[in-house]
Amino acid sequence: MAKRYYEKDGSLANLKGHTVAIIGYGSQGHAHALNLRDSGVNVVVGLYQGSKSWGKAEAAGLKVMTVSDAAKAADIVMILVSDHLQADLYSNEIAPHMTAGKTLMFAHGFCIHFKEIVPPAGVDVSMIAPKAPGHRVRELFTEGVGVPALVAVHQNPSGKGLERALAYALALGCLKAGVIETNFREETESDLFGEQSVLCGGVSELIRAGFETLVEAGYAPEIAYFECLHELKLIVDLIQEGGLSYMRYSVSDTAEYGDYTRGSRVVNEQTRAEMRKILAEVQSGEFARQWITENKTGRKNFLAMREAARNQKIEQVGRELREMMTFLKKKKEVGVPEDQPALAARK
Repeated sequence: MAKRYYEKDGSLANLKGHTVAIIGYGSQGHAHALNLRDSGVNVVVGLYQGSKSWGKAEAAGLKVMTVSDAAKAADIVMILVSDHLQADLYSNEIAPHMTAGKTLMFAHGFCIHFKEIVPPAGVDVSMIAPKAPGHRVRELFTEGVGVPALVAVHQNPSGKGLERALAYALALGCLKAGVIETNFREETESDLFGEQSVLCGGVSELIRAGFETLVEAGYAPEIAYFECLHELKLIVDLIQEGGLSYMRYSVSDTAEYGDYTRGSRVVNEQTRAEMRKILAEVQSGEFARQWITENKTGRKNFLAMREAARNQKIEQVGRELREMMTFLKKKKEVGVPEDQPALAARK
């Protein structure tokens, strides 16, 4: 069983006298910067000149610098921009300042595991990966609790890599919930597999297939939307709260019987075989190479798929039905975080 750490295992003394640079001020970046600042850590935020987030960070009372200046000023550099931006940003702005004795940190192991970033030998390399979106990391911190996280140490020339990572987790609020030890390979490969086969790819395609099956059979799209998409949140909330058993306890006996007798016909041996193929593609680096190439060649396929997905029937119906649901928090449709286009344009 993986080792777990809690508040007793971390000490802010391991960050005393150090400056932490948070690179990026998006979902995770703003939460990390504010939580660490509120925990008494000396924080600077690194952004590109002209970033729309620059003023937001300053308005929150944070010191903002260019990425290069922040990396130069800091002893600990946490990179919190998207995976496909990290390698060029590191090479152009951060690498010149990663001198021996400093710490380079990540919230996801992609670029280290697939060697898109290769830090110098004298630099500690570690990871704190909160298992929640940034707004939730911030929200629970302000409530005095916290979200679970993963911790990993890839390079440890100082001998203090784990202690500093746990201090960072303490300042972020994650040690209140618990932090589980892993490594960069395990975190990266399991994360990519989970996204592709279950959390994003698998769930999205299952929802769409169910919706289209009902509509093709003559049922109203609005009814299909409610049955195959809207009610999913109710089920997921029950699963998160108490596992599959609690969900089955909470639904009707009819639904539970349907679960046992029909679920394995949808997710069958053919599905499991495809999952194993997806995992093999992640492990071999095939997916990473494909994604890196996609970004280096203009993202044409990716952007075309994004646009096509936005125009699917289920999305059109959903936009109309959500207007009826005043209880839902209204979300802006966002293509990419605001800090990404300008960073990408500088490549």
